[in-house]
Amino acid sequence: MKPIIGVLPLYDKEKKSIWMLPEYLDGIRNAGGIPLIIPYEISNLDLIELDKHIDGYLFTGGDDINPILYKEKRTSFVKDYNDIRDSLEARLYKIAKENDKAILGICRGIQIINVLEGGSLYQDLDTFHPSKVSHKEKNKRHSVFLLHNTPFRDLIDEPYLEVNSLHHQGIKRIAQTLKGMAVSEDGIVEALYHPKMKFLWAFQWHPEYMLEEDSSKKIFEIFILKAMEKTEA
Repeated sequence: MKPIIGVLPLYDKEKKSIWMLPEYLDGIRNAGGIPLIIPYEISNLDLIELDKHIDGYLFTGGDDINPILYKEKRTSFVKDYNDIRDSLEARLYKIAKENDKAILGICRGIQIINVLEGGSLYQDLDTFHPSKVSHKEKNKRHSVFLLHNTPFRDLIDEPYLEVNSLHHQGIKRIAQTLKGMAVSEDGIVEALYHPKMKFLWAFQWHPEYMLEEDSSKKIFEIFILKAMEKTEA
């Protein structure tokens, strides 16, 4: 049976509607999974019931995260954030973690996972971590170094990757429960994993925009493979 993957949607404030970029869904489908978009307005009881039928979760990109979640005051550099989304992802992450579901985070996804695990963010990279590396241009690549003795380096078997970038925030302090897997030329954390969970990988770049590349295919394939593995009782 194909695994069902719960996908956290984006939100359009003007239209007051949830929406989804098709590349996320393509990545899941191409790797053999069935994507299912999670509704925003849902109770904890319904999330728990829904979780019984879901094998893994994709935490997608999108708005900034309310800095109150990592115990900082909001600066003027924080753009739109959505407390409803923050709340939904916090509640769902707790349920998914308790049930050891496979989790993949992308862009905002790596940031919310790090925050929920106790880490923090740079509220604006240009201001608080200036460098020559552009992190905000989707079609411009930069290098990331894959750290030794980490699962992603073992999977890719390459020391470096050229990746895209589309974010103005980034990981400042890694949560103690997480470990780095990749770092950019200017020292920004680009990938994390949780060593005590069945599968929790998260990336700052967008592998869904590079689905034709082997590294991106492997990310989605191992995610779907791990989602199919049943957690031991």
